[in-house]
Amino acid sequence: MPVEKQQQDQTIHGPGDDGPAFREEASEPCGESDGEFDEESDKESEGQRTVLFTIRYRDEEWNFDFRETDTVAHLFDELECTFLISASNMKLLLPRGVLPKPHRGMIKPSTDPSTPLAPLHGKTLKLLASEDREVEDVNYMAQRVADRAAARTSRARRPWISTETHQMMALDAKYTFYVVRPLEGLPNPRRSELVLLRLREDPGIKAVMKKHKFKVALLTEMEPLAHTEATHEGTSRTLGLNRNKGEVIELRLRTDAHDGYRDYKTIRKTLCHELAHNVHGPHDAAFWSLCHQIEREVEAADWTTSGHTIGESSRYTIQGRDKEAGQDEGGWTGGEFKLGGEFKVSQHEGNIRGLSRRQILAAAAMARRRQQAITEEISGKTAQERQRSRHDDKTE
Repeated sequence: MPVEKQQQDQTIHGPGDDGPAFREEASEPCGESDGEFDEESDKESEGQRTVLFTIRYRDEEWNFDFRETDTVAHLFDELECTFLISASNMKLLLPRGVLPKPHRGMIKPSTDPSTPLAPLHGKTLKLLASEDREVEDVNYMAQRVADRAAARTSRARRPWISTETHQMMALDAKYTFYVVRPLEGLPNPRRSELVLLRLREDPGIKAVMKKHKFKVALLTEMEPLAHTEATHEGTSRTLGLNRNKGEVIELRLRTDAHDGYRDYKTIRKTLCHELAHNVHGPHDAAFWSLCHQIEREVEAADWTTSGHTIGESSRYTIQGRDKEAGQDEGGWTGGEFKLGGEFKVSQHEGNIRGLSRRQILAAAAMARRRQQAITEEISGKTAQERQRSRHDDKTE
């Protein structure tokens, strides 16, 4: 088949062509040769091995030959001229092991253009290509589908959010743990952060926070070794601490050797204990009454557990109890609370080295304002959507 003239001696056989090869000579246009090889061309090509390989495209085979020094760049130039298809729409599949691993059995326009063609000698390659018109048709249909989907989405009714839902969202933003932070100096702080976030979003904990109107400025993890004492009487471990009735709550998440994590429900039970210190400091009868009440309420409100609630009644069972005196030494006040490493209030704000009382409260206030802003924004959008929906109903 006719192809454009190349600046190299190449032979291209068309599909099913068993006759003499069509040869292009760089020294003179096709048709002006007298049928004999030019002596100078023979001298120039003498000593260079010819690379022969076959390309299969759409159930037809095309034979190509190139000089030993030719590269992938020459190959794609020739393919563009032969098939009249843009090289950007081409891929060549190779037999396994022909080229080094980085090529992964494929030659693409992004392949290093200096890659030699010599390893392809005697091989059969498969060409995957789409004509420009086919690519344009596919892109056009894809755009039409996207436009239809966008139009369908814009016509769809937005979910209606009730007033009760808005109120619940506002309470979630108000009665919560405003800042959650792991200890950066311990292994795998991301896992500790996920445990703390799970506690904050626990259905039972959220229900208790709203019911009792608990607010905690900072929820963080406790360094196990710093709160473990070994004496001749045995080992004493502090499981949690509450400072200034909700300013800071520390929880023991890890095992003593930092190589594991304690059971989630045990950690949650410790959190219930520390939340009771938001109201009562010493471990007196009033404290234990509130602590056990919070534990029952957390279990009853947690729909993810096996507890069942029907109507206004619920059934609740506690299986076993830890030694209550081991939770902590009661709520405590005063002093400076410092944590190592950098404290980042959020991804949009700066870092704070160490935490004092003022810094903790400031961070909590910032987090609270963010939550309120989000809630107000959602409420505003929902009101606009309702108004737009009523307007659409009238126009229809």
